[in-house]
Amino acid sequence: MTRKGFTLIELMVVILIVGILAAASIPLMRGRVDSAKWSEANATAGTIRSAVRVYFAETGSSAAIIGALDDADIQSALGFNDADLTGTYFVPGDYEITAVDATGKATIVVTGSTADAPTGSMTLNPDGSWVKN
Repeated sequence: MTRKGFTLIELMVVILIVGILAAASIPLMRGRVDSAKWSEANATAGTIRSAVRVYFAETGSSAAIIGALDDADIQSALGFNDADLTGTYFVPGDYEITAVDATGKATIVVTGSTADAPTGSMTLNPDGSWVKN
């Protein structure tokens, strides 16, 4: 009589291989989660940057819009309200316009403050590059 099936050793080897693959992939996935969270900030910072360029084109000045976006006067000048800038991981106070160059391109620093936000801060530079601080 012939037996069909897997032996205990074969099953344990398969479980060991799956465990090793899972242990190797978890750190990779964790990095992807932070990257996805920062993409929310990047999208919102790009919208803020566009609003700054429009404001600069209309007024020729940027003095009134330098600062954190939780300031009601800055939000009003750029045409935003709190709901426009509130996302899953970032809130209006996480975005700060630190400078506007002579062509109206803003430098925006984003620092997460909510419990689920990724750690650290990133800067959207006038040339469009997104740099971790």
